[in-house]
Amino acid sequence: MSPLREVAAYFLRLGTIAFGGPAAHIAMMREDLVRRRRWVSDQQFLDLLGITNLIPGPNSTEMAIHLGYTRAGPWGLVVGGACFIAPAMLIVLGLAWAYVRWGTLPVATSILYGVKPVIIAIVVQAMWGLARTAVRSALLAAAFVIATALALAGVHELVVLFGVGIVTALIVARRPAPAVGVLAAVWAWPAPAMAAAGAAGVATLGTLTLVFLKIGAVLYGSGYVLLAFLRADFVDRLGWLTDRQLLDAVAVGQVTPGPVFTTATFIGYVLAGVPGAVLATVAIFLPSFVFVAFSRRSLPRLRGSRAAGAFLDGVNVAALGLMAEIAWQLGRAAIVDTLTAVLAVGAAMALVLARVNSVWLIAAGGVLGVAWRALHP
Repeated sequence: MSPLREVAAYFLRLGTIAFGGPAAHIAMMREDLVRRRRWVSDQQFLDLLGITNLIPGPNSTEMAIHLGYTRAGPWGLVVGGACFIAPAMLIVLGLAWAYVRWGTLPVATSILYGVKPVIIAIVVQAMWGLARTAVRSALLAAAFVIATALALAGVHELVVLFGVGIVTALIVARRPAPAVGVLAAVWAWPAPAMAAAGAAGVATLGTLTLVFLKIGAVLYGSGYVLLAFLRADFVDRLGWLTDRQLLDAVAVGQVTPGPVFTTATFIGYVLAGVPGAVLATVAIFLPSFVFVAFSRRSLPRLRGSRAAGAFLDGVNVAALGLMAEIAWQLGRAAIVDTLTAVLAVGAAMALVLARVNSVWLIAAGGVLGVAWRALHP
């Protein structure tokens, strides 16, 4: 079998069975491609993983793109990423069709009633795990608190990300006066007005594509940070989705294999049918292919720069601040009574203490939601 066909076959299979989120996907790639197939060494794998942490976009997808390139060259880059994304996209597209057709039926709303609080627990657990890695100093802890406060105050998420990153870099470079000036400017930044299309409540393909292209080009951190961007754009600014619909989209992204970013497929279909689903998916993943192609040589040197490294550290903790804000906002929509509160706390305990796979928790939440609604019609 040629290297390109190897890449296609492997990532199609992985994209079909890879449940559990980015960390699980990367662990599967290491087991298969380092230990069994020996496409790369452990050191090469770690180097590629380090590069993915320095560029925006979904880490596990970018690892698939990197490994495809390593195995089969430029065409491997395209085929590896596309084959990892395609199965999840098709599965999510089918679920989105079912949601639009039957999402308001009692059984569907009962399932989502039990799933949503579990999603909140998963987001909080992911945020906690990432914080243990990202918040390594008092400066980064302070940056996280400031980013969370800015997000809660309604400051644009891009301003939070890059503003906190710049301030962190300036402080590390021992330039406190410019850092204070940047922070003051960020805090004074007004919340953007709702777009005219959003005010009319009409989704347009052009705006939909540009929003997802922007998100794919600037999103650092875990795929769960995606929630902050989606809510800010589609719920707050454009008014195209409700908090309930956003949680439904996230729930579908969680119960399907492959990248969490295929949540974009679901939202694109709900807003604009099959064309919207295709354009949203292409737009959110396209920047990752571009960044991987251009980053393989330049970013290892960038990480060696103290100021650039500090900027990236600041961006990472700012992303956690955005996650904290979105967990609070969506938690208010998902935890509405005693049962949903118990589900959220129970799911969090199962994740932390027993390390239960999130897919099983989501399934259990759905079953309990249906049972509860059946007993309390």
